[in-house]
Amino acid sequence: MTEQFDAIIIGAGQAGPSLAGRLTASGMKVAVIERKLFGGTCVNTGCMPTKTLIASAYAAHLARRAADFGVTIGGPVAVDLKAAKARKDAISTRARTGIETWLKSMDRCTVYEGHARFESPYEISVGDAHLAAEHIFINVGGRAVVPDMPGIDRIGCLTNSSILELDVVPRHLVVIGGSYVGLEFAQMFRRFGSAVTVVEMAPRLIQREDEDVSAAVKEILEAEGIAIRLSAECIRFAPLGDEIVVGVSCTDGAPEIVGSHVLLAVGRRPNTDDLGLDNAGVALDPRGRIIVDDRLRTNVPGIWALGECNGRGAFTHTAYNDFEIVAANLLDNDARRVSDRITAYALYVDPPLGRAGMTETEARRSGRKIRVGMRPMDKIARAIEKGETQGFIKIVVDAETEEILGAAILGVGGDEAIHGILDMMYAGRPYTRLQRSVPIHPTVSELIPTVLGELQPEV
Repeated sequence: MTEQFDAIIIGAGQAGPSLAGRLTASGMKVAVIERKLFGGTCVNTGCMPTKTLIASAYAAHLARRAADFGVTIGGPVAVDLKAAKARKDAISTRARTGIETWLKSMDRCTVYEGHARFESPYEISVGDAHLAAEHIFINVGGRAVVPDMPGIDRIGCLTNSSILELDVVPRHLVVIGGSYVGLEFAQMFRRFGSAVTVVEMAPRLIQREDEDVSAAVKEILEAEGIAIRLSAECIRFAPLGDEIVVGVSCTDGAPEIVGSHVLLAVGRRPNTDDLGLDNAGVALDPRGRIIVDDRLRTNVPGIWALGECNGRGAFTHTAYNDFEIVAANLLDNDARRVSDRITAYALYVDPPLGRAGMTETEARRSGRKIRVGMRPMDKIARAIEKGETQGFIKIVVDAETEEILGAAILGVGGDEAIHGILDMMYAGRPYTRLQRSVPIHPTVSELIPTVLGELQPEV
């Protein structure tokens, strides 16, 4: 027997539960299907647990620097990873339980726990249950890529999910991948006490960023004792007793690294390969991402895709915005679009990198005439007072329209200070409006008008 609903939501990540709340409040009968953990990547294996552990790593780092601030701590600083993990688990569990409880107590919402599979464009099976609806929303997220590297099948390797279960500090963690996820874990475990080596195939870290940002992040990590191996063109693995040999073909350094643990952080793939999407006729791109339009509709009427599985944003904030776009169009007669969104994200190394809009490189490639302003963090009072002077502020503007095109704040508070720039970009106001603002002293944000006042001549 088929149970009829007005809407079916597959996946209880960042977009799904909030969408269920809006749909049921509008009077719809809704089914939510979750096959594993409520809350999705962010709550269980992403933002929440990793940033909780990063906070523990920062506490250890600051304790080791206590003497810099005139504070005496008796004895060496040690990390109890079991205790840090317990704190992380408690925070994630509380959030996950809250989402599950909310959904299961929601009027007009039925929760199914199991694996969803399309039987047709409007029919879904979950175990022995058969559901149908005119509106189906896919919010299934993604997972770490495990590439077919030579010897990978001969070793045990970690991903961003499994590394969170460690309760003993690795002797030597080898991180394969020098981008956002890999670098956050690299610094975290270095501060926990591990030796850490980052192996990256490209000639520099975080290729998406400008070269000066990449170089500054590399300098920050190396200053903490993290080894960086770039241009590793032929990565391979082999067991060596209880340890792992990682072979690299780099222009500099030893040809092999012996580590106790290997973390693979080389990308993610959408969880779309086992949903029976072919039965519904839903189109995918070559990387398995669901193809959607500017309002997140798939090629099949009545089916939408939200969050990481649609390839239009791999962040918690973009997934939640996907919910807002769908709800606005479906319920509010408000034509919100993905293309209205300005790219913004952060890299949570310490100090963090806050990013908004275009990089300088992207702005130059666009053919615009641009002006660029920069200010090193060691010229900012707030950073000096906190003893955290690494990094810089960089802002890029259009020389003709005076529009702010993008910004990078690599430094203490950069993940928060970037929002003053981002808000001005959304407001569509010229940089001169922000330049004439009067921020609070002493903050990192107070130097943003100064940077805008020191823009270099147009190029």
